Amino acid sequence: MYNYYHKKLIAFSQNYTKSIELSEEIVEDVFVKVWFKRERFSEIKNLNVYLYTAIKHQSLNTLSQEARRLVTESLDITEHDLHGGNNSPHDLLVTSELMQSVQTAINSLPPRCKLIFQLVREDKLRYKEIAEILNISVNTIDTQMAIAIKRLCSSLNIQSDTVLSKSILKKN
Repeated sequence: MYNYYHKKLIAFSQNYTKSIELSEEIVEDVFVKVWFKRERFSEIKNLNVYLYTAIKHQSLNTLSQEARRLVTESLDITEHDLHGGNNSPHDLLVTSELMQSVQTAINSLPPRCKLIFQLVREDKLRYKEIAEILNISVNTIDTQMAIAIKRLCSSLNIQSDTVLSKSILKKN
């Protein structure tokens, strides 16, 4: 099974991640999960659909987590720079303008997407907590965060492929 699906699933995941390394990791993770759930293997009616669906969800979840982590790190660094006190007036101006651009980008998000992003970013709530508060699924939170990150990257002219490549290098 592994030999038959491995390369096909990596190629499929790459449609989402645009990174062979990240796709390989995702496929390995899915196969490990399948292995640990092997006693329920007989319940799966269509293995092909199951694997491709699992790869799609894992790819989207991984992208969302990586993008959220990178945007959060960038915003934390920017906030630190703004309040650091060791910066020149020029650095403070640039940082202030960047913070204003980020806030403008956040304000341009669709209302529900903006609310979810702010609950995660500003209120530091976990997805499960937000899902309970808003009476929606954790998967919906994940999807909305992916949309928010994608729009923020686009608004701020951040290359999502570059961001993801850097996150892979940081992992290794």
